[in-house]
Amino acid sequence: MTRSRKYLSYLLNPFELLRTQKVLHVNPTVIPKRTEPERTKIYVYDYNTAESAERSLLKVDDCFPYLHSGKITWINMDGLRKEDVEKVCNHYGIHPLIQEDILSVGQRPKMDEINGLIYCLMSMLYWNEEQSAVETEQISIVLGKDFVISFQEDASKDVFNPLREKLKFAASKIRQQNADYLFYTLIDLIVDNYYTVMERLGEGIEALEEDIIRHADTKSLGKINMLRKEMIVLKRSISPVRELVNGILRSESELVEERTEKYFKDVYDHIVQANDLAENYRDMMMNLQDLYLSNVNLKMNEVMKVMAVVTCLLAPATVIGGIFGMNFDKNVNFFHQPWGFYSAIAFMLLIPIWMVFIFRKRGWF
Repeated sequence: MTRSRKYLSYLLNPFELLRTQKVLHVNPTVIPKRTEPERTKIYVYDYNTAESAERSLLKVDDCFPYLHSGKITWINMDGLRKEDVEKVCNHYGIHPLIQEDILSVGQRPKMDEINGLIYCLMSMLYWNEEQSAVETEQISIVLGKDFVISFQEDASKDVFNPLREKLKFAASKIRQQNADYLFYTLIDLIVDNYYTVMERLGEGIEALEEDIIRHADTKSLGKINMLRKEMIVLKRSISPVRELVNGILRSESELVEERTEKYFKDVYDHIVQANDLAENYRDMMMNLQDLYLSNVNLKMNEVMKVMAVVTCLLAPATVIGGIFGMNFDKNVNFFHQPWGFYSAIAFMLLIPIWMVFIFRKRGWF
C-alpha cells in the first residue's frame, strides 16, 4: 500500500491524493462529522399575486407565524445548526426521519413523502476554477401546504438568484402559481446548473484531448485520473435525480397539482439528457486513456525504429573494423596495401548510404 502511494504521488499532487480519498472512500454506515456554524441565516419570501415581502430573520422563532400566513412562503435556511433545524421541523410537522436526512452529510439524492409532506434531497454542483474540481453542496427541500422550506449547508452561494429576481415582479409566473410551482422552480434551477458544471468539465476534456495529441506525458495521465474522479462525483450526484423526479411524477400527493406535472416532466427530460451527457463524458475519458496509451506506444515504436536503423547503419562499419582489427598477421595483400585503410573507410561509408537508400525505397522510415 505504501509503495503504491509512492508511485501514485509521482502522477498526482497532494490535492489530487486528498481528492481521491474524498471521492472513493465512502462508507454510509459511518456517521460523518459536520461542523455547525455559529448561527443559521434565515431568509423568508412571503408572496401572493398582489404583494411580495422578503425578510431576513435573526431568530428561528420568527419564521413560525408564516405557517398560516395565507400566502405562499419560501423559507431558506443557510447554515444548519441542529437545534434550529429541529425547531423549524417540529413546528412545520416534518418527520424526525427527514430531520436526520437534513442534518446528514453525503446522502444519496432521494425523494420521500411522509406525513403529507414531500421531501427531496439533492446535490447542488459548482465548478471550482482554482482546483478544476466539482464541488457539491447538499440541499434539502420540503414541500408543504402553501410553504416550501430549503435547507442549505453553505450560506455563501447557491443557484437561486434568478428565482429571487422573479419574485420581485408581480407579473412573473412564479407569483401566479402555488407552492408546488415554487418547489418545481427550485429543483429546475439545480438541474439546469448541472449543465453549467458539465460544460466546464467538457471544456477540460477537450483541452486535455488536444494536449494528449500534441505531447502526451505523465502529467497527461495525472490529468486523466483527476478528470475521471470528477466524473465520479458528477455521476454520483446526477444519476439518482432521475429517480427522484420520477417519484414526484408518480406521487399521488395533493400538494402537486395536475397543471404542474408537465413542468416536472420537463425537468425529467432535462435530467435524462444530463445523465446521458455524463455517460458520454465518461466514455470520452476512457477514449482519452486509450489515446494516451496509443500515443505512448507510438512514441516508443518511433524510438525503437530509430535505434534499429542506427544499429543497422553501424553494423557494416563494425564488421569491417572488426576484420581489420583482428590481432594476427594478415596474408591477404589487400591488408598490406597503402590504400587499404582508405578503402575500408570508403566501404564503411558507402554501405550505410546504400542501406539508407534501400530503407527509404521500401518506406521503412
